[in-house]
Amino acid sequence: QVHLVESGGGSVQPGGSLRLSCAASGTILNIIDTAWYRQAPGKERELVALISSDGSINYGDSVKGRATISRDDAKNTVCLQMNSLKPEDTTIYYCRLRQRDRWGVPDIYWGQGTQVTVSS
Repeated sequence: QVHLVESGGGSVQPGGSLRLSCAASGTILNIIDTAWYRQAPGKERELVALISSDGSINYGDSVKGRATISRDDAKNTVCLQMNSLKPEDTTIYYCRLRQRDRWGVPDIYWGQGTQVTVSS
């Protein structure tokens, strides 16, 4: 089992910045990728950013140019730096980790989420 804990959410004014962190603990084996998703009420879950084990990175279209995902393998932590925040960025952000178990089968783990509110 893997336990994910997100932190860093909060309230900021439009144009502000936040840095979200996702700390993983437990039985960490062969990580495939770690990602941040968000889901606003009544909307589909949206990919914000993803970083693969080989270092490749993808961003959702709505955050390109404003988000930076990074990884600290020593601390089993993935961070998401969000700049130029907009009111439409307001929602809960979730960390998701995907890894292969000891038999090579992919497992997916989700954190509890952290609230980001962008408002003047």
